[in-house]
Amino acid sequence: MYLSRLIFSFNFGKSFRYLGAIWGGMALTSIIYFAIFKGLKGSVVVTPEMLNFLENHMHTALLYTFAASTFLMALLQHLFRVNILKVIVLSGTAALAMAFAGNDLVNFIGVFMAGYDSYRIAGEMVAAGGNIETLYMGRLAEPVVANIAWLIGAGVIMIMALWFSKKSRSVTETEVNLARKGEGVERFSSSPLSRSMVRGSLTISKSLDKIIPTPVKRFIDRQFTPAEETGNGASFDLIRASVNLTIAALLISLGTSLKLPLSTTFVTFMVAMGTSLADRAWGRDSAVYRINGVLTVVAGWLMTALIAFTVSLLIGIFLMWGGKIAIAVMLLLVGLILYKSGRMHTKRKNREQQQQQVLSSEIQLVTSCNDDVRLVLEKTLSIFNNILIGLRDEDRKTAKKAMTKANELYEKFKDKRTYEVVPTLESMEMNALDLEQEYVQLVDYSYEITKSLKAVTEATFRYIDNNHAAFTKEQIEDLSMIYKILTEAFNSYNEMDRKGEYAQFSIVTNMREVIIDLYQKLNKRQIKRVKAGDSTTRSSILFLNLVNEAKIITLQSGNLLKSHRNFKENYAKAGPDVNAKTLIRQVTLNL
Repeated sequence: MYLSRLIFSFNFGKSFRYLGAIWGGMALTSIIYFAIFKGLKGSVVVTPEMLNFLENHMHTALLYTFAASTFLMALLQHLFRVNILKVIVLSGTAALAMAFAGNDLVNFIGVFMAGYDSYRIAGEMVAAGGNIETLYMGRLAEPVVANIAWLIGAGVIMIMALWFSKKSRSVTETEVNLARKGEGVERFSSSPLSRSMVRGSLTISKSLDKIIPTPVKRFIDRQFTPAEETGNGASFDLIRASVNLTIAALLISLGTSLKLPLSTTFVTFMVAMGTSLADRAWGRDSAVYRINGVLTVVAGWLMTALIAFTVSLLIGIFLMWGGKIAIAVMLLLVGLILYKSGRMHTKRKNREQQQQQVLSSEIQLVTSCNDDVRLVLEKTLSIFNNILIGLRDEDRKTAKKAMTKANELYEKFKDKRTYEVVPTLESMEMNALDLEQEYVQLVDYSYEITKSLKAVTEATFRYIDNNHAAFTKEQIEDLSMIYKILTEAFNSYNEMDRKGEYAQFSIVTNMREVIIDLYQKLNKRQIKRVKAGDSTTRSSILFLNLVNEAKIITLQSGNLLKSHRNFKENYAKAGPDVNAKTLIRQVTLNL
């Protein structure tokens, strides 16, 4: 990949006009050699005589293949004006499909063929009057010629599985996400190992930079300067795509011909990672995350192999011991695992789609902010009410429900803050700094509220889960006062927001002042209870934490509502063509 980029660069139009046919000829020759010539060994579609002829005249066959491929590429490029890079990518895709089939078909139908042959061999021995107890596995070591119908049927099943399987698309998305050019949402976090690897690479790079002559560095930088965006949304260009497909197909075909145990997915993944690294797709802002992603995937494969080996041993022993009952149990267990795995996969994909959300229009921005503010107000009251019920009734289930709600809300706004805000600001066509600033503040205030809700629900659940002393009636009444004040203020603001009139906004301001005064009074009451011995140490700590976090929630809620009001008013001022205030009212009422 590095050499290909040095030769053609990202602006490969001119250089590829002269060298493209030769490069395409080399690619097609390599594909034909590994995917066809090497793959014909043991095939049922050619005769042994043809295989023997090819093995004895391989150099001549490759020379003719290269000449014919180069001539064909030149003809398509210069006479028919075809983009031969697309031809190479298509050929590489076909070769990769053949390589996958040659390797994975064996894994897919090998066990079933061995089982069928074992049944047939045992039947023949019984029919001949032999004793099946003396039958060993020697005949299974004989060469196998697969039935062409089995191969076609297995191929159709594999195609259907790839076509309809959501998990197979997730594997592809993970690979493309790690190999793509530029910045964006990173699926993986960093780790000490990835950071140390990047740090070491930078040290080596700085040392080499002192040795390499300046003209050479200037030439390399010019060849690796990315071209302007074409707007097609591709994660990489045709040069890298052709290298990815060709090299992956060659390696898989070579490994299969040498009868080496390999994972086709692993080979394809590592080729994509190698080409993305060589193509400078990993920059300073993404390298630690991409490398950690590669390490995570590789470690996952290694762990999968170890776990699969261990579990297969245990399942084998269980089936031998349990017989038909064990088979029925395992079938039920497999069905349950598939169901649970599917639900987890769907949930993870939904969150990834939420992370990738970008608001690109004014209406989307207004609608999203309105929905988010309503959601925060509604969930805050609901969660706070669940906390009160959980503490009053020592209800572990209700406390856990509150914690689950708070965690989901926290993750939602954490993702919005991390993945949505900056891409949204970059994609918005309008130029209204005040409006955009209010949008950023809305997300920040919502995040701070959810962070406090997460803290109080987790502390409350731990308290109830550990069976600590119940809160006193006075403590519950004190916390209920906070809930009542929040409820009145939030309901009043929702009514103002529905009407689009904020003349009574002082209710929100008064809420903050009342809660701050109440915060001091509640702390003093709890101190008196501690001194009087009416409250345990743990309940006192939790109560003070709840009151403190409630004060933070109140202050941030006041900021949130003020920013939301300003946001809608600024949008009304920024509306260029319509009565934006009327539009906001309509959006608010309809949504």
